[in-house]
Amino acid sequence: MSTQRRYPVVPAPRFDVPGDEAVSRARAFADTMALRRTVRDFTSRPVPMEVVEHAIRAAATAPSGANLQPWRFVVVTDPDRKRRLREAAEREEREFYERRASEEWLEALAPLGTDWRKPFLEDAPAVIVVFEVHKGPETPRPYYVKESVGIAVGFLLAALHQAGLATLTHTPSPMRFLNEVCERPQEERAYVVIPVGYPADDAMVPDIDKKPVDEVTVHL
Repeated sequence: MSTQRRYPVVPAPRFDVPGDEAVSRARAFADTMALRRTVRDFTSRPVPMEVVEHAIRAAATAPSGANLQPWRFVVVTDPDRKRRLREAAEREEREFYERRASEEWLEALAPLGTDWRKPFLEDAPAVIVVFEVHKGPETPRPYYVKESVGIAVGFLLAALHQAGLATLTHTPSPMRFLNEVCERPQEERAYVVIPVGYPADDAMVPDIDKKPVDEVTVHL
């Protein structure tokens, strides 16, 4: 194999794990992730910012197109800004539920018990707004943006859950109001809003199941 390269390289990192331990780790991770549920009722108990920062650090290790890392994580904890975020989101969500959503979509959402009201945007002690970063005055044109940011968000949700924090993914449509609320430039486009915190003592979640692994896996 040719060793001639036009860019700097370093040795590939080694993270070898013995077979039995690898199975144990994979099983433990899957078991923990199986406990993750979308939570909409939060306590006001503060979230350790160091935990959030490490979770974002994990998210920022995600692979991305051309390694351009086209993401921005905006952590909102200021009560006034969270209130503004909620008010703007609820305006869009009310329009969605009352006018834009199809009957089929509303029927699919019915078992989850959601509506246009989004109190969790104020109740959760922290809200992470994830933005895609597109070409701008100081940012290059990215590639596979949604795929890259989607992987990073998956890492983020897993890291937060592993630390014992509850989350949900909120995607009001349209989301341009988030640029104003979060003071972000136009080349950044909101991808998802993630309230982060601890479940309220009386928090309940819908009684739903995940598809079994053999239904979503194909071995060839």
